[in-house]
Amino acid sequence: MSTTPLRIALISETFPPEINGVANTLGRLAAGLLQLGHRVQVVRPRQSGDDGRHSNDELLLTRGWPLPGYPGLQWGQSCLHKLLRHWQRLRPDVLYIATEGPLGLAALRAARRLRIPTLSGFHTNFQQYSAHYGLGPLTRLVTAYLRWFHNRTLRTLVPSASQAVELERRGFEHIAQLARGVDGRLFQPGRRDDALRRQWGLAEQDIAVLHVGRLAAEKNLALLGRTFRQLCVAHPQLKLRLVIVGDGPQRAQLAHELPEAIFCGLQRGEELARHYASGDLFLFPSLSETFGNVVLEALASGLAVVAFDQAAAAQHIRHGYNGALATPGDEADFIDAASWLLDDREHLRHLRLNARQHAGRLEWGSIVERFEGYLLDASRLQASSATGNDAALNASSLRK
Repeated sequence: MSTTPLRIALISETFPPEINGVANTLGRLAAGLLQLGHRVQVVRPRQSGDDGRHSNDELLLTRGWPLPGYPGLQWGQSCLHKLLRHWQRLRPDVLYIATEGPLGLAALRAARRLRIPTLSGFHTNFQQYSAHYGLGPLTRLVTAYLRWFHNRTLRTLVPSASQAVELERRGFEHIAQLARGVDGRLFQPGRRDDALRRQWGLAEQDIAVLHVGRLAAEKNLALLGRTFRQLCVAHPQLKLRLVIVGDGPQRAQLAHELPEAIFCGLQRGEELARHYASGDLFLFPSLSETFGNVVLEALASGLAVVAFDQAAAAQHIRHGYNGALATPGDEADFIDAASWLLDDREHLRHLRLNARQHAGRLEWGSIVERFEGYLLDASRLQASSATGNDAALNASSLRK
């Protein structure tokens, strides 16, 4: 790290204690930067627990309004003049904008006006979500906006090589990879709880088929039920139970469609880790993730993961070694992969051991240091250029 700590502003419409992949990642990055000695300001919408709290140098709060179809999540209100006033008084060395909504756009405009170097993160495939909410015709428009937004920052950080290739194919520029980590001390097989499994109606030799995540349309959750029922048909000698952890706009519909499933609701911290570790097989049917943090949490908890061969799964699962991969979009292949894992209990045991071993190497420390490097490079580039983000970017001057 440099001898002089950076003053960093992180801008996001979501942040802990909210529970989602973006909030989890930003919480880890912010905490890591603070441990490295940097000064971090978080700019986000007010949350329900912020009653009576006021903005300060470490937390700048804005108004927000609910995100349609996503109870509990919100857009941040555009606040250009508030950001200008605040950053003129206490100028950040560098910004990281994690979300592209009205708050992120206001931060981008303020940064360009004040010539503050800015990085962005591509955390959510909003252009893919459009079709799931009846907005398919807007997909091209959403993609154009996202491209316009990110190409006005010095660097866009993505979690996987496949995401980088996809965005570059769509005309996004200056893409760099920032991986994701997992807390292996929290998520680990030692948290397996036989009492919890008994609540699920399972003995030691039975199989808990687990899914953890937000219950929303874009997560392809209909495949959960189809896969589970095929597993029951293919393995009548096994007692199987489908356990779903999480909440979201589709929970009521899923509960109606899957009366045999156990819905555990939203879990946090050690309770979430206990639910993971008490499972055996993890199903992740999503096709819309930029990454999928739950894949790493499941691997760290010692679960054999079944997923499509993309995003986090493509990076971290070796088919037949620590999980099973299916051809993206091929639901029959996904079901076959899950069924194959249950054919041999000893093979399943080895996969679970390998999953934990692999995840044990994915701690957040090195990822935070790489993020720090991108921020330092951006601030140094700005210091050596009087023209700010409008300058032609010398790609070799920023860390790959």
